[in-house]
Amino acid sequence: MENDINTDLFVLQSHLEGMLDRVKLNSTTLHRFQAFEMRLLNLNSLAEMIDHILDDARHYFDLDVISLCLIDEKGEIAKYLNDDGYECHSKKGLILLDNKNLLLSIFGLTIHPYIGVYKNAKCDEFFSGFAEKPASVAITPLNRRGKYLGTLNLGSYQTDRFSDTMATDFVDHLVSVVSICLENNLNFETMRRTSFVDSLTGVNNRRFLEQRIVEELDRCRRNADPISCLFLDIDYFKVVNDKLGHHAGDRVLCAVASAIKTQLRSNDVLARYGGEEFVALLSNINEVMALEIAERIRKTIQSLHIKLDEDSISVTISIGSSTYLPESSAFPGESDISTRLIKLADSALYVAKRNGRNRVENGGVVSEKPLFGKVAAS
Repeated sequence: MENDINTDLFVLQSHLEGMLDRVKLNSTTLHRFQAFEMRLLNLNSLAEMIDHILDDARHYFDLDVISLCLIDEKGEIAKYLNDDGYECHSKKGLILLDNKNLLLSIFGLTIHPYIGVYKNAKCDEFFSGFAEKPASVAITPLNRRGKYLGTLNLGSYQTDRFSDTMATDFVDHLVSVVSICLENNLNFETMRRTSFVDSLTGVNNRRFLEQRIVEELDRCRRNADPISCLFLDIDYFKVVNDKLGHHAGDRVLCAVASAIKTQLRSNDVLARYGGEEFVALLSNINEVMALEIAERIRKTIQSLHIKLDEDSISVTISIGSSTYLPESSAFPGESDISTRLIKLADSALYVAKRNGRNRVENGGVVSEKPLFGKVAAS
């Protein structure tokens, strides 16, 4: 009898110890999840959110592989990320889909996750780019308001980490939080781009330029890199509007803006400054290089044939250039470099106009300190 009681007590103690271990494990997991969730909710950009999911979540939840599929039918997500200097196409684990056919073929309209062993036909597309495939996975649709946003894909090299009999509370909650944050970030990026983009030409507007130039100047000062500014103006644009109408003028503006962009890098800033005027901001580009780029733009515009109904017209452009070379000994913010950089390029543009148009003029280099209250140039 005593032996039976001792055996029962031993079994009970084992069960209690097992329960305590599970409670501790669940508590640790809960704290990790809360930390991950709070960090996710406090991030300020889509790029930061993607990095947090792909890089940090593996360590938070002791996973071997994580990928994130996002539906990007119009290419807007890629553009948002590229505009911010984020190399989305080389980010391991990030998969951008140009349609939702893959998700529909796997999940249909039920939006239930796939949790279980790794199956090539079902799972390969969600873990492309990984040389070693996971043994078990949880492929979970991201959905908001009945709309597919993509999938969050968790993988483990352990065959029993994810099984079709496991409780899905944790995964469901994680996916809900990620879906909400993703929707919020996409809405924010859309609003941000809308407020900073010229609705006609599709390039940035003056408001965006005024914000970005401050950031670029700070970066150039930190790295001691040059930065150049091009002020561009379409020649005789008023004549186009007066003779052919504003519809023709709009076509010209769009064609010219598009042609200018072809001669710039993805990290350069092009903004419609007002009317038929554009400003290009070229980071880490010196005076000589800026003039070469300006000349390429001028020749590109000169060779344009802009279709108007059954006819076509040609236009030319005048360009003024200026460059800022930061001095390590200068005190940042000592003078309004951004204003003087643009004004110097604008002054050079007027010289180009006076000298016959369809030409590039160099305004020179902006110094750290203005001379006698005027723009200083070399």
